[in-house]
Amino acid sequence: MFAPASPAQAASLYGIKAVKIAASKEGSPYVYGATGPREFDCSGLTLYAFRKAGRRLPRTAEAQYENTLHIPRTQRAPGDLVFFPYGRTIGHVGIYAGHNKIWHAPKPGTRVRLERIWTGKVRYARAN
Repeated sequence: MFAPASPAQAASLYGIKAVKIAASKEGSPYVYGATGPREFDCSGLTLYAFRKAGRRLPRTAEAQYENTLHIPRTQRAPGDLVFFPYGRTIGHVGIYAGHNKIWHAPKPGTRVRLERIWTGKVRYARAN
């Protein structure tokens, strides 16, 4: 008989699904305020991927940060959220894909892509 998944294991399973969903949107254009399925902004991509994986997130990067379990870098795993502070707020979010890379919708004029994390000034969180 199998033991039920712990909350951390369950979050990881949803996160792994979210990574695959985000990857399936590679090349989709960035459009401010868009939540898919063809166009995204940064938090729209995370919202879409996690919703399709079975977890709900708030709409904005700031609200997503405030409503997720904050974890240290040493505990990050594929499917965790990576937040980029901008002053006193959160300015950007992506989904950790492993190997120091994220799936994200970077900015106007770009498309959803896999990219190396370009700074050490990030925060990690897990959708629970």
